[in-house]
Amino acid sequence: MLIGYTLVGTNDMQRALAFYDALFATVGVNRMLETPRLAGWGVNWETPIFGVAIPFNGGPASAGNGAMVALGQRTREKVRTLYAKAIELGGKDEGAPGLRGMEGVNAFYVAYVRDLDGNKLAFYCVGPDND
Repeated sequence: MLIGYTLVGTNDMQRALAFYDALFATVGVNRMLETPRLAGWGVNWETPIFGVAIPFNGGPASAGNGAMVALGQRTREKVRTLYAKAIELGGKDEGAPGLRGMEGVNAFYVAYVRDLDGNKLAFYCVGPDND
């Protein structure tokens, strides 16, 4: 396994917890870890976990320029569901769900949003339309 977890920063942990709990609940992913400074969501401890944290150095959290976390999904419907929920929760559109490139076995279907702290997220699936 290459990736164990990803982590984005927040300046308001309670707001971030509410956003990500509601967002990930739409695709059956739950919070697995919580400390006063960080929390993580996933499906089990053998697969990568997505986390949010208050920066350890005490400085303000900021979205990295060019940084993005891409969260793979099994269907295009789940991509659309996550995108819609993120926008409903106050996230900002960075690219509506859609096919990037050509349809086919390696079709790349993706949507982009920014969370409440400005962190860029991509929800994607690869392959033909199987909804």
